[in-house]
Amino acid sequence: MESAAVSVLKRAVEMDKKEQYTMALVLYQEGVQILLDAVKETKEAFKVEYLTTKAREYLDRAEKVKKLISTRKLAGIYTEMIKIEDGSMGYGYASVFGRFLDGTVTSIDIEDPYIRVFHQCQNLVRLCELAVQKCCALSKISLLTTYNKEAGQVSRLAELKESLASRNISFHFSFSETLHDRQITLSNGWVIKIGRGLDYFKTPEGKFVLGSCDLELRPCQETTVHILHQNNLIVDGGPSK
Repeated sequence: MESAAVSVLKRAVEMDKKEQYTMALVLYQEGVQILLDAVKETKEAFKVEYLTTKAREYLDRAEKVKKLISTRKLAGIYTEMIKIEDGSMGYGYASVFGRFLDGTVTSIDIEDPYIRVFHQCQNLVRLCELAVQKCCALSKISLLTTYNKEAGQVSRLAELKESLASRNISFHFSFSETLHDRQITLSNGWVIKIGRGLDYFKTPEGKFVLGSCDLELRPCQETTVHILHQNNLIVDGGPSK
């Protein structure tokens, strides 16, 4: 348990130094909880004191990071960047932006010109699945993409629309022939801009290899993720299908 805490907290410090504060905060909190759980299972007094002291130190840093994030959000200047190297793993949607999906999100606006073919539509489904699990107040998802008449795109999106409707979530999709930007806008103010959009994973080497299902285990293509927070954000999905 202690080795797990060391690993998590070491990564928290790394993210802290890179100014990836939202990820650092999640890792600090996770690491502190592991330390506190270890305290409950420890009978040696000196070890209890040591672990408690360490937990307090990292908790103090977590509170400072939390305050820093809050201050910058209120000032409208919070930004964060994640550089994803070619061939790297561990950058599934949950790791990259899952921490911003919570009970405060009521709507999600997705702009991505490449939700056109089968695997790209699957990527969209994966995002929706993550959102449904984490956003208890979610009621609307909007997509703006480019049109592909030859790939069965509309039928796939219509099927997703029906599936989301069964959970009382409306799904609107529309098309633009000039769309270039790629971003995910959450109603709680967070905006995630991914250079390659949702389609930043390499093609799996087979159908039954690690990473074929779990995106956390799939190698990525090089891209950059920019995260920012906008106050008083209103999500508008625009024209719908």
